[in-house]
Amino acid sequence: MKVRLILVGRTARGFVSDGVAHYLDRVRRERPVEEVVVPEAGKGDPAHQARTEGQRILAALGPGERVVALDERGVALPSQEFAAQIGRWRDQGVRQVAFIVGGAFGLSDDVRSRADLVLSLSSMTFPHQLVRLLFAEQLYRAFTILRGSPYHH
Repeated sequence: MKVRLILVGRTARGFVSDGVAHYLDRVRRERPVEEVVVPEAGKGDPAHQARTEGQRILAALGPGERVVALDERGVALPSQEFAAQIGRWRDQGVRQVAFIVGGAFGLSDDVRSRADLVLSLSSMTFPHQLVRLLFAEQLYRAFTILRGSPYHH
């Protein structure tokens, strides 16, 4: 199963970028990971920016691709249940899963509607840059759970 991360805007340099690279490099030892960066809208009110970025995200999705949208209004899954979902998709022969991290103003309704799973990392609000790091670690953790590694204890 190929993993695609669809991100709005480039990842900031520094500890976030270093951490994301660290965890994605670990995931890449087992499976292909592609990072797709769609441009930020940059101008306009927050609703306009989310809509514009949403159109760019939807255009980046492939046909038949499973889609997980990270959104504070989504369902919160324990790490083991998140891993189990990825394992079910793998066992069903799903070839590609896209994980979407929106921009500063979140995701549009259209993106959430397209998602097979709308996932919340927490009921707290985090900067979208930090979500990239937190999610990259959880993605790595999920794959270690699936292979029975002692990383998750």
